[in-house]
Amino acid sequence: MKKTDLAKNDAKKLMGKMVAPGAASFGASAGPAIDKREQRKRDQALGLVPFAVKLNSDLVKRLHAVASERGVDLNTAVADVLAKGLDAP
Repeated sequence: MKKTDLAKNDAKKLMGKMVAPGAASFGASAGPAIDKREQRKRDQALGLVPFAVKLNSDLVKRLHAVASERGVDLNTAVADVLAKGLDAP
């Protein structure tokens, strides 16, 4: 590649970042974004550990329904269901 081609590609990348959808006005009304590193530190302080699993889509729908019925977020609903299931004889 020529030097001019590299400069054009860099300019395209820069312009793409500047006009990314939702980059300007959408995030401004949402308040300050939480840094992922800070969020990880907060989660660790609470004793939370990321735990990824693959579940059947019907089971996920049921979990979402349980979370909405209780008025809690999905993490809390899953933790409650797991704790009750593990404590059951």
